[in-house]
Amino acid sequence: MSVVLAVAALPCGLLIGVLLGALGGGGSILAVPALVYLLGQSPHEATAGALIVVAVGAVTGLACHARAGRVRWAAGAVFGLLGTAGSFLGTRWSAALDPTALMAAFAGLMLTVAAALLLQGRRKAREQKEAQGRREAQGRRERQTPGARRRPARIAVTASAVGLLTGFFGVGGGFVVVPALTLVLGLEMPVAVGTSLLVILINSTTALAIRAGTGALDWPLLAGFAACTAVGSYLGNRLSARLPASALTRSFASLIAVLAVGMAATAIPRL
Repeated sequence: MSVVLAVAALPCGLLIGVLLGALGGGGSILAVPALVYLLGQSPHEATAGALIVVAVGAVTGLACHARAGRVRWAAGAVFGLLGTAGSFLGTRWSAALDPTALMAAFAGLMLTVAAALLLQGRRKAREQKEAQGRREAQGRRERQTPGARRRPARIAVTASAVGLLTGFFGVGGGFVVVPALTLVLGLEMPVAVGTSLLVILINSTTALAIRAGTGALDWPLLAGFAACTAVGSYLGNRLSARLPASALTRSFASLIAVLAVGMAATAIPRL
């Protein structure tokens, strides 16, 4: 690994880790374009290597949230295990796809994520205008009637979709997991963020195990990248209570949208 690549890996890994720790996901979507366009990896190498970065960042963030009591282990384990079939299929489909088509599809995913994050931010702003007592009463009703008992089919479909995204694109899928855990399982947002990291860890390790032996990876590069992600995840977890989540989400969504347009402009003419 050259010195230039090593230096470039530091800020990329830190940024991804900070976003992963602060938002419970989403930051991992930057790993693939960073590995491809900044660190010289092929698309298939990048989607495999990103899983290592995602897994390491998830472990660090999960430890921080677990100490604060913001992880529901049983719910996260069930949700993650339900996504293993989707992770298997996504991994197989990704390996068979043309690299240029894979990057064009990834650009489409990034635009979708940016739109989802902006809509999620607006929804949170509307919810904050509601009466506090009404929100607390609704939260108690949801906690008393776990979503896993009321909507098992919906949980299974959502978990499989998250696993499919992880296997296909090498992303954690936190941008889908966090809303799913709040809406489907009825978890409060801080708990959903912490629990989502357990789901991300299960999905990423499953997809990585399926990819094992399918190609060579630049382990020194990935190790440095992942180490920076781990540090960034710790910092993001500490900063999450101090930074306005809405502003962070909007800035992140804007960054993703800009990168997605650039990736699409590069990949689509080559299809």
